[in-house]
Amino acid sequence: MTIKPIFTLKQALKNLWRNRLMSIASISSVSATLMILGIIFALIININAMAQSAKDQFDSIQAYLYDDLSAEQITQVMGKIENVVGVQSVVYESKNDALEKMKASWQDNAYLLEGLEANPLPSSLIIYLDDIYYSAGVLQGLKGIEGIEDVKSYQDIVEQLLSITEAIRRAGIIVIFVLIAISTFIIHNTIKLTVNSRYREINIMKYVGATNWFIRWPFLTEGTLLGLVGAGISAGLMKLGYDYVFEMMHSDFYVLISAYVIPPEALMNDILFLFIVIGAGIGALGSIWSMRKYLNV
Repeated sequence: MTIKPIFTLKQALKNLWRNRLMSIASISSVSATLMILGIIFALIININAMAQSAKDQFDSIQAYLYDDLSAEQITQVMGKIENVVGVQSVVYESKNDALEKMKASWQDNAYLLEGLEANPLPSSLIIYLDDIYYSAGVLQGLKGIEGIEDVKSYQDIVEQLLSITEAIRRAGIIVIFVLIAISTFIIHNTIKLTVNSRYREINIMKYVGATNWFIRWPFLTEGTLLGLVGAGISAGLMKLGYDYVFEMMHSDFYVLISAYVIPPEALMNDILFLFIVIGAGIGALGSIWSMRKYLNV
């Protein structure tokens, strides 16, 4: 007996309607699981982006200069820094250059800087290193050079971000495995109810020559549909929530952080694909588990 896709789909939809309360519970469970997965995924991706941005800047150290230094004094300071072991090159950044760079990083919110009566940013020297492992020695060497008001290094930021990312990743994996197990169990029970209610019909189908997979496919389709519907709902909610957070982060209060937040269009395609694969996988796994244990054909 050949498998007919239309017959399989009709049987799956009929089973979903017969056990609609359990179907709703299954869909809700899958949606909740994927929503939490999406939140953890978005957090990790954004924190990784922030860590990578800090790493990109970690191969340099920024030394802020006193405002009253002359051009000759700045040249002397640059010469002393270039003699420090581990320094590859030194680039001067004026107050105006620093302000223009900040405007570029603020993007659409750069208009907030137009009302400044005076440029509050200091001039600085950007020190590029031969290797990040020289950073500690270079920082030590800068302490003895006059004309430097302050030094900015990203080592602590990178280490903290990586530590937070690792903690979120570990906690997320544990939570996701627990929720996936719960969702799979609920879908398993939903399919089991259908199998029990149709046990006599299944025996008759076997007597008239139905193959194992002809009988199994409607249940497998049913579980996959449950997972896909849950994935669709969670993807829609995730998009609404992430869009709201992204817009909020671009408000005046969070403008400094928003430069590192990944835009929704760059993230949601990956999340949608992830949801579809995991949602369908949870549904199919629940069905297979149920059929192996209760469908003795």
